[in-house]
Amino acid sequence: MKKIYDNDFDMPRGKLIRIKDDLPPPHELVMPDDTVKVTIALNRKSVEFFKRAAEKNHTKYQKMIRELLDQYVSRYRAA
Repeated sequence: MKKIYDNDFDMPRGKLIRIKDDLPPPHELVMPDDTVKVTIALNRKSVEFFKRAAEKNHTKYQKMIRELLDQYVSRYRAA
């Protein structure tokens, strides 16, 4: 009798078939944003908060601030 190991359940079962590759090429995944560079003075505590949060989430603090502003605009633009 064949022994069944835990990792056997991760293996494919039955006949394998090739599926069509519908994924876009990498150059189509990087859509340039319509961005504008600005210089802004922010409260030190706010910047430190975003830097700590970004480090915990393995991202850039500027990206978090930009996303926060984008969500704010999306929410109140429709109102």
